[in-house]
Amino acid sequence: MPELAAELETLALVIEIGEMPVRVKTNDPAFHHMLSDRYAGFVTASEHAEIEFNVDLLAPRAGDPDADVCATQRAGRWSLTRGDFSAEWEPDSRRGWIRQSANPYSIDSVLRIVHTLVLAKKGGFLLHSASAIRNGKAVLFAGVSGAGKTTISRLAPSDVTLLTDEISYVRRRSDGYVAFGTPFAGELAKIGENVSAPIAAVYLLAQGPENHIDAVSPSEAVRSLLSNILFFAEDEDLVRAAFDSAFEFVSRVLVSRLTFLPDSRVWELIR
Repeated sequence: MPELAAELETLALVIEIGEMPVRVKTNDPAFHHMLSDRYAGFVTASEHAEIEFNVDLLAPRAGDPDADVCATQRAGRWSLTRGDFSAEWEPDSRRGWIRQSANPYSIDSVLRIVHTLVLAKKGGFLLHSASAIRNGKAVLFAGVSGAGKTTISRLAPSDVTLLTDEISYVRRRSDGYVAFGTPFAGELAKIGENVSAPIAAVYLLAQGPENHIDAVSPSEAVRSLLSNILFFAEDEDLVRAAFDSAFEFVSRVLVSRLTFLPDSRVWELIR
């Protein structure tokens, strides 16, 4: 019964980030086990999935995983490529495929890209920022590499729940915005907690001789936000949606500049 045998060889797991479950299917037990470990805390037992990918494993590719991503849409189908993977995804059917070697970095990138495509149409985004929950509210610390995202995450006191030290997941709600934990870790090499909270503030990080918070103009807030939003799509409508999302976010969430020393006392300013 070859059909039954083929069915038994297919392994699946559902990875839910930001309340969007994605089913990943593979025929390779070792790869399935690696994904289970990589996304521990974000793997759900639910059978429901909004998106599904079949992963075809290939021999290790020589492409550069740090190369630019190309995400283009044609005839309702997205093509996603980088040196180390190629993928396609059809929004209408919510299904797609990924071709990559057996590593966690390629599929990690595909998941980020697809989440940005879905979020863009819903007023949300992924942001280069650390984020954490304190007193039931989420705060985000935005900045480019080296700005201090990992440092401020490492300095967090025990009453803080870390959502991520690298890429924050932001969804719009009717009454504001919510930040979710993500498995997308930075230098801290620790995935965030799979929890969420309303966003109270965003801090634009800068390192300096003392700890202080300064107001920024709405235009500066929007520029800084846009420079840190992850976006890969070569699509005019989605680019416009990303701009609109940034303006809407700044109009509803306080954005300030946080200058800090690499000292835990900086968290005394964040309540």
